[in-house]
Amino acid sequence: MAGLNVSIAFFFLVVGVCQALRWLSKRFLSPGAYGCLARELAGSLQLCTSCLELRMLVEIGPWGGGFGLDVVLTLLFLLFAVHGVSFDGASANPTVSLQEFLLLESDLAATAAKLLAQGVGTGTGWAVTKLYWSWELTHFHLIQNLIASECSSSIRTSLHHAAFVEGTCSFLFHLVLLKLRQSHLMYRVPALAATVTFLTYAAGPFTGAFFNPALATATTFHCSGSSFWDYTQVYWLGPLAGMLAALLLYQGNIPRLFQKNLFYSQKSKYKIPKARVAAHTEGDEPRQKRKGEKSNPQPRT
Repeated sequence: MAGLNVSIAFFFLVVGVCQALRWLSKRFLSPGAYGCLARELAGSLQLCTSCLELRMLVEIGPWGGGFGLDVVLTLLFLLFAVHGVSFDGASANPTVSLQEFLLLESDLAATAAKLLAQGVGTGTGWAVTKLYWSWELTHFHLIQNLIASECSSSIRTSLHHAAFVEGTCSFLFHLVLLKLRQSHLMYRVPALAATVTFLTYAAGPFTGAFFNPALATATTFHCSGSSFWDYTQVYWLGPLAGMLAALLLYQGNIPRLFQKNLFYSQKSKYKIPKARVAAHTEGDEPRQKRKGEKSNPQPRT
């Protein structure tokens, strides 16, 4: 269990460093630069390093450390709960940023800045984690360094099925996110963490269950076994299609593209009973007649 303790200490260190980076950025940068760049960079760095270390535990832990999937899933839930609390509004996910753009919550320049920051953050997270593994602090990291050059693709099913799995995971994740985005943090964080944990458990054996294009790019695109186009279809187009489907189902339209609701009719929130409407109509007729009589008086003879 010593190796697991080192990994847990690494998780705490990463969260602490990224939290310090957020605090310094908020103090010295403008709100716009912090929200579009620094916050997303710190969130992506924190997410990437944590997920790479956790993925290493998933692959090596059961036979190298003697602990099962239940330990990894518990760590995954706790990590995403911590991420939800500490991210300070960052998504660290390109499909979430594109969803905000389509919902008119972010303009094109801010969205492009967020996507750039997410790419830089995940790339930095991958480099930092590789450096950390090279120190070989545990036998897990020693084994990881030995097999790192021969990593295989996370796509363990047919291409179409893999794209469908990633799209379905993204669809369910974004549907929960849309439903809970106005909820209090106390309810939203554990619900999203539980959703991610369940989707990882269900879809992990097929694709790794990333449903995050930036994270998947840093984690698995360099591995052999699948082409770049295969990775793009599964880990970029699949989650993007799932996000669009969730947005259409929840909203009935895509506000950035068109205003007309395709699925749901726009009805008044308040309903007036028919009897009351009829009474108002009948009561208005004499008033209209009296007004007409005043405005058009009969000529005197």
